[in-house]
Amino acid sequence: MSTEPPTSNPTAPAGAPAAPPSIHLRAALTWLAIFPLVAIGMLAFAPLWADWNPVLRALLLTAIVVPLAVYLVVPRLLAGYGRLRRR
Repeated sequence: MSTEPPTSNPTAPAGAPAAPPSIHLRAALTWLAIFPLVAIGMLAFAPLWADWNPVLRALLLTAIVVPLAVYLVVPRLLAGYGRLRRR
């Protein structure tokens, strides 16, 4: 007996994994993860790097935002989307 929830595709065999989200949806979810992280990062670090070269500011901000987005935020958004889709 399988404990996996049924997929949203009625023609798919029982236990088959759901289709991955489209590239457009993944792009939108990635933007949804990155934009707030960049906005918060810019505000949080503004007092520290006011006199820094813009390239160094971008380097520091992306060094923080990209790993946060890739390893924490985007996977959680995709999991949440998967839960919504299964309903």
